[in-house]
Amino acid sequence: MKGSIVIVAFFFIGCLAGYSGLLPETITDGHFAEYVLFLLMFVVGTTIGSDSKLPQILRQVRPAMLLVPAATIIGTLAFSMLASVIFSQWSIGEVLAVGSGFGYYSLSSILIAQIKEPSIGIQAATQLSTIALLANIIRELTALLTAPWLVRYFGRLAPICVGGATTIDTTLPVIIKYSGKELTFIAILHGILVDLSVPILVPLFASL
Repeated sequence: MKGSIVIVAFFFIGCLAGYSGLLPETITDGHFAEYVLFLLMFVVGTTIGSDSKLPQILRQVRPAMLLVPAATIIGTLAFSMLASVIFSQWSIGEVLAVGSGFGYYSLSSILIAQIKEPSIGIQAATQLSTIALLANIIRELTALLTAPWLVRYFGRLAPICVGGATTIDTTLPVIIKYSGKELTFIAILHGILVDLSVPILVPLFASL
């Protein structure tokens, strides 16, 4: 919870810094965002690849376990399609791109901004990127704040599905506490697979 509040605080500080014009031009241009994107992709790969538990996780994978990340991805995309009816100013592809962040706000927002800028302009691309950032931060906060309620009314797997890509890191302690230690492995596997889907699905839908 504390970590998510810090992230939101830094987001608003960044908005104020950018709006005030205090940041140098080299940071605010599109090329800098592209370099940040490359760095994020590198960090994702090294984080997953260097995890000492990865071989153990891969050895214990069973086909039934894959149903949890599959349910998260399919459910999120289904509700994103319904949301596109409400947010009619954005295309279905754009709304699906926002939903495909699965809580991975930093990577998804930069991907959307970079891909959409040539087609809809920098202002609209920035707006959509900001929506993606906020939507995915809210998803993480929801998993952190409502985990006990989710377990009570929807079962122990519910916080994992709501947590999306964050179940490998920020929401994992909450999931262990309320869903039980026996679901730790499923939560980590879920986080890895959903994590890997973000750089695939976000560009796919954003380019539609």
